[in-house]
Amino acid sequence: MSVADEDNPYLRDPPTEFRPVDDLSADEAERQVALLREAIREHDRRYYVENDPIIADRTYDSLFTRLQALEEAFDLGHPDSPTRRVGGEPIDAFETVSHVAPMLSIDQSGEVEDVREFDRRVRRELNVAGSGTASSDAEADATDSNATLSDFEDSSATGAFAYVCEPKFDGVSIEFVYEEGRLVRAVTRGDGREGDDVTTNARTIAAVPQRLHGEHPDFLAVRGEVYMPKDAFQAYNRERIERGEEAFANPRNATAGTIRQLDPTVVAERPLSVFFFEVLDSSDGLESHWEALSNFPAWGLRVTDELDRVETIDDAIAYRDELLDRRDDLPYEIDGVVIKVDDYDARETLGVTARHDRWAFAYKFPARAEVTPIQDVAVQVGRTGRATPVALLDPVDVGGVTVSRASLHNPEEIAEKNVNVGDTVRVQRAGDVIPYVEEVVEKGSEGHWAMPDSCPVCDSVLERDGPMAFCTGGLACDAQRRRSIEYYASDDGLDLEGLGEKSVRQLVDAGLVETVADLYELNGIQLTALEGWGRTSAENLLSELEEKREPPLSEFLSALGIPLVGPTTARELAREFETFDAMRETAIESPEELEGVDEVGETVATAVHDFFTSEANAAVVSHLLEHVDPQAADVEAGGDELDGLTFVFTGALDEWTRSDAQDLVEAHGANATSSVSGNTDYLVAGEGAGASKQEDAADNDVPIIDEAEFRALLDERGVEIK
Repeated sequence: MSVADEDNPYLRDPPTEFRPVDDLSADEAERQVALLREAIREHDRRYYVENDPIIADRTYDSLFTRLQALEEAFDLGHPDSPTRRVGGEPIDAFETVSHVAPMLSIDQSGEVEDVREFDRRVRRELNVAGSGTASSDAEADATDSNATLSDFEDSSATGAFAYVCEPKFDGVSIEFVYEEGRLVRAVTRGDGREGDDVTTNARTIAAVPQRLHGEHPDFLAVRGEVYMPKDAFQAYNRERIERGEEAFANPRNATAGTIRQLDPTVVAERPLSVFFFEVLDSSDGLESHWEALSNFPAWGLRVTDELDRVETIDDAIAYRDELLDRRDDLPYEIDGVVIKVDDYDARETLGVTARHDRWAFAYKFPARAEVTPIQDVAVQVGRTGRATPVALLDPVDVGGVTVSRASLHNPEEIAEKNVNVGDTVRVQRAGDVIPYVEEVVEKGSEGHWAMPDSCPVCDSVLERDGPMAFCTGGLACDAQRRRSIEYYASDDGLDLEGLGEKSVRQLVDAGLVETVADLYELNGIQLTALEGWGRTSAENLLSELEEKREPPLSEFLSALGIPLVGPTTARELAREFETFDAMRETAIESPEELEGVDEVGETVATAVHDFFTSEANAAVVSHLLEHVDPQAADVEAGGDELDGLTFVFTGALDEWTRSDAQDLVEAHGANATSSVSGNTDYLVAGEGAGASKQEDAADNDVPIIDEAEFRALLDERGVEIK
């Protein structure tokens, strides 16, 4: 069926109301579904390819919703229906498949002399004069550097020697295969010969046509670049930051991480788009790349407007320089331009190497270095409720690392530096690690960005405390709750090796865990249903949790994530009060009594009081105590046999819990810390010891000893163990 105004009522003037689904016969429903699918495909082409929609977004949404309802009610689902864009059932793993034709890489350089050498080699091997003189006025017009796709659709100049210049998209390259006009396969580039079948995910991208339009080849394999538009990337990163998740470094990373999701519904929720830029194979004879690109829009395949066909390498270089000047204004990331020989016969003559096509060259842009514009500002809420403004940047190279976000520290610093959205700023990395905005290089707007009055995550009031701002929502705030779970499982908490940041995010996103108490209600069936979890990893985590049902009081207090209460302060509180109930009651009723404990002053005492008097926190702690019974440490005071030594413990010991071992060495004059530094004397590594602490020990020349060596050290120092 072809779309025609008189045949399809959903094309130009769709109805505002529909007959109830129950009133339709099966034949009527089937016909309406066919018309809706065809109309939606045409609306998609007009929107994504032609940039000329003919109906309002709300009208389009009503057509899409109607199609979904009919397919569900009459069991009329189909693999290439537009409704497949909402995703499907999760898969266990991607299948590896061979490409229709090799997807090779491109030789590249940022040096103009290398580009000219490419041109000399191409012309030498094709026996083409460097002047590139056109054989007629028509060909001269056709090869003008200002030509556009429409100028060449009927031009006889496609056979003349020319280059086609394109942006070098910074996304993920995919092979799309169409048979009889239907999308049958989408495959990642992989090693160039074979890749992962991501067809189900590709179907969720609105700009990928499920069916080709017009007079298309019976068989067509094309190469496309899936990408995330810059504005969508910034908005998506903002959402992630405000949910307490890590932001993606750049749009390419966001795209790569999305296209390889095993759950297509996750892909459908993320703002991906695509440009098509190369024919890999076709059942129809095509003479040139420009001819192919000219046909793409008619087939429903989206191409960029930034295309040019030129005759000389000087024109190609000028194209690159002009695009470099406009790089920041483009709605998508590019990292250079690609210069391709246009004629397919000439390409055949030039051939390929084992790794790249010899008829194409990428002229790279220099990396953005340190100076970049601020596109938006998000507020990141941490475990303790601290609200930190984060600048969302156009990705920039800082010391060899791509940076797309940088801390603005606090409201006072923003006002002092006069930083606002739209300003161009210089970015540095504190200690070569944490990116921050150093200064404004050029103002793009008046005034400075102001901290909102409420938390972007839970809408609770943001209270100022000196230069800082804090969310008052406590564990009722999703961001604080997620971070509290991560901290509970960390080295400074209960040290759950099987539960890292990624695992916590999975559990929370799957709705299995809302607070730390829910960890103890997990089961193997729930865990093994998640991506990346097998029976062994699930059993290991459940076993760890079971072992932690009676944690030492000091570890439990630290794991709660009470602001300003780390492992050292938690141990002092545990020693002083011995039971959790005694400590909590004192914190609530007489917080001033806490100030008599080592490591606890007025500020810490107030933080502990505020934590336990929060209704949201109290509810979480009460639920947690239904599963956990904190135990007081039983270590008698010793002497000074270990005076001056500093220990760090990691992994599981047979004779002691980690907390007991820390209490033991501290009772005999040593210090016990949670992280390795140059001041550490020994890292005691038990079973399942964390690799990061051992790497830190190696970097700082800290001896790593096992439990037997630790026991021998205690004996040597005269420490009596009862």
